[in-house]
Amino acid sequence: MKNSIQLLLLVVLITTACEENILETTPYGQSTSSQFWRNGEDAVAAANAMYEPLVVEDFYGHSEHTFDIPSDDQFRAGDHGEDQAIESFTFDAGNPQLFYGWRHKYEVISRTNAVLINVPDISMDQTLKDRTLGEAHFLRGFMYWRFAVIYGGVPIILEADVLANNYNKPRASLVETYAQIESDLLKAAELLPASHGADDLGRANKGAANGLLAKLYLYQEEFDKTITFGQKVLDGPYPLADNFQENFQVQTQNNPEVLFSIQSLQGWQDNTHIIYTTPRPWGGWDFHEPVQDLIEEFEEGDPRLDYTVYKAGDMVDLGGDKGMTEYTSDLSSTGYHFRKYSSWNPQGGLNMNHNNPILRTADVMLMVSEAKIRLGQNGDAEINAVRARAGRSNLSSATMEDLIHERRVELAGENQRHQDLIRWDKDNLVDIVALYKKDLGPLKPPRNFERPKHYLFAIPQREIDLSNGVLTQNPEY
Repeated sequence: MKNSIQLLLLVVLITTACEENILETTPYGQSTSSQFWRNGEDAVAAANAMYEPLVVEDFYGHSEHTFDIPSDDQFRAGDHGEDQAIESFTFDAGNPQLFYGWRHKYEVISRTNAVLINVPDISMDQTLKDRTLGEAHFLRGFMYWRFAVIYGGVPIILEADVLANNYNKPRASLVETYAQIESDLLKAAELLPASHGADDLGRANKGAANGLLAKLYLYQEEFDKTITFGQKVLDGPYPLADNFQENFQVQTQNNPEVLFSIQSLQGWQDNTHIIYTTPRPWGGWDFHEPVQDLIEEFEEGDPRLDYTVYKAGDMVDLGGDKGMTEYTSDLSSTGYHFRKYSSWNPQGGLNMNHNNPILRTADVMLMVSEAKIRLGQNGDAEINAVRARAGRSNLSSATMEDLIHERRVELAGENQRHQDLIRWDKDNLVDIVALYKKDLGPLKPPRNFERPKHYLFAIPQREIDLSNGVLTQNPEY
C-alpha cells in the first residue's frame, strides 16, 4: 500500500473537496467523468484516497488521541489549552478538539461513499472490486464507530444521501448508528481477503472487520457475538507477534497481529503522532506523558513496560551524531514518555515511517476473555496467551479485575483506556467518578467526572450552528 500511495494525489485532485464540515461537502460521489471511474486502476486510486485523511495532524496525527487524555494513564502535557479542558472535563461545545476530527471522519465517509457509488459499475477484476468495496465498507464502519464512542449517534450519510444531495440530516440514535456500523463491517468481512501481499500491507483485511465487530458487540454487551467474531480472528492468520515490541518497530509493524493501523510514509504521509509523543530535545513536541500510576500498574519484571515507556536510565539510539543517548527524567513533566510511537533514522531524526496501531489480535484476545468472564465462563486461555508472551504467570479462573489490569498494561497509550473505563462504569465494574477523583500528583489533580454527561463528548457547536439547528446537542452540555 505504501508503494502505491502516490496514487492518492490523482484521486484527491479529481474528487476531494477540503470542506470544513459535512454540510459544505461537494457530492463528488456522483461524478461520472470520463477522466475517472474508468477501470481497476482508478478504483484502487480511489480506495487509496479513502485512507489519506486518517494520518493528518487534526485526526489520528494527534486530535483523535486527545479523547484518551482524560484517562488515568497519561498527562496531556504540551501547550494546547483546549487539551487541558478535555483532560479536566471543563470543556464546552466550542472546544476546537471536538470538531478537528469531526470533519475528517466525514471526509473519509464521503470518499467511501464515492467508491460505493461508482466502483460497482466499473468493469474490472471481480476479486479486486470486492476488495475495494470491502475497504470502503470497513472504513465507513470504522468512522461511524469512532463517532459513536465519542459523540453517540450522529447524522448517517450514505450513498442515497449523496445522490440526493441530502447532507443536513438529523442525528441518528446510537442504536441506529450501531446498526449502520454492524451492517458495514459485516459486508466488509464478507468482501475483504483474509490477508494481503507485501505490496498491499496496511489495507483493511477480514481480521480487521471481524475484530472491530467483536468490539462493537462488546460495547453493546452482546457477549456471545463478541466471542463468535473474536474467535474468527483468533482462528485466522493473525497470530500474536513473537515479541510485544514487534508491533511498534518500523521493520515489523505490519506483522499479522496488527489487524489495522494508520500507515505512515516519510516525506509523503507523515504520522505526526510520533512527534507529539516524543521529548522536545529529541525532536518532538512533548504531549501525552505517562503518569506514575500507569507505571505502577505493571507487574515487576513485565517487559512490556520497557517498550511502552521511556524511563530514567533507558539508553536510546537517536541515530546520527547523537547515537546512544540516555533518557533522563527531566525530559518530561512526569518523568516518562510513551515509547510505542517513536523510532529514529540511522542518520538521525525521527523515522516518520512509524505507523499508528489501531487494532491488534492481543486486544481481540482480551475482548474474548472479557466476554467469557462476563458470561460466567472461563476466559483463562485468551488472557493467558497475552500474558505468556510477556513472560507473565498463568492465571486460574481469571476475574474482571485481572482482565481490567491486563488491558491497561497491554494497550497503554493505544487510545483505549478512557472508553474502557466508561463502559465498565456503566456496568458498575469500576467507579469512574472515584478513579478520576484520585490525586495523581500536581500535574493531574482530582477531576469531576459527571454521570451521564461525560459518557459522551459535546457535539461541536460549530456544526450545530451550520446545520441551522438540525443537529442537536448531547444532554447537559
